[in-house]
Amino acid sequence: MLSSVIAATAFLPATTASAAPAPVSASAAEPAARCAPLWNSTTAYTQGGTVSHHGRNWTAKWWTQNENPGATGVWADQGACTGGVSDFVVSEAQFDAIFPDRNPFYTYQGLIDALHAYPRFANTGTPTTRAQEAAAFLTHADFESVGLRYVKEINEDNYWRKCDYGQPYGCPAGQKAYYGRGPIMFSWNFNYKAAGDALGLDLLNNPWLVEQDPSVAWQTALWYWNTQNGPGTMTSHEAMVGGAGFGETIRSLNGALECDGGNPASVAARVAGYERITGVLGAAPGSRLGC
Repeated sequence: MLSSVIAATAFLPATTASAAPAPVSASAAEPAARCAPLWNSTTAYTQGGTVSHHGRNWTAKWWTQNENPGATGVWADQGACTGGVSDFVVSEAQFDAIFPDRNPFYTYQGLIDALHAYPRFANTGTPTTRAQEAAAFLTHADFESVGLRYVKEINEDNYWRKCDYGQPYGCPAGQKAYYGRGPIMFSWNFNYKAAGDALGLDLLNNPWLVEQDPSVAWQTALWYWNTQNGPGTMTSHEAMVGGAGFGETIRSLNGALECDGGNPASVAARVAGYERITGVLGAAPGSRLGC
């Protein structure tokens, strides 16, 4: 399993987590603005036109039509908004159907709040492509966290292994602080440092945020999905929007540990999960499912 990010052990429900520093909110202190009317792909917008999309307000820089806010440079992000309607490709009802027994920590709103970090995620290409990418991402979350039932690793004896003192910044939160957390069991001090730097969060010194703030948990998973090749040759986002297929996302996560005969049963389980989730979303799974 993803030696650099995903833990190779079982997981522990958040409700039984060991003591950690008090939560630190990652949300802005200022109240969010009211959401503008929902973006519509068939509507033409002129410069200055404002819409809401994925729980955020966006303003058009120039005339535009059928260009998703966040997916192209024509839209300027005006920040989170309240009172709007989610237009994420996965509805809350579908999210509930995909994860019927999930830990309450993993909220749908937490995922929606995390989308601002990588606005091109599940927001690029055709409606089918967007649904397939969302399904692929949620499939791996489902597989790694056992249906989103678990928020952290269960084997505390392995916690100390996730600290690489070879890094110049060391492990300031403690040698045992960088265990797997979140939907893909995000782990290791160097990943907490890199993701924190990218997301504007001090995860190196406060890794507990990933098990205390649902949005942060989803953001760390999206960071890996959208920016890291892992043992593969492309990011999982690139694989799904570029046509390489679901199988290439398995390679980007676990490489030879599963692909090329490494663990056919695990690959088959992921493919079955992906087909189930695309079915919930009403999308065809596409081709190149295995690796």
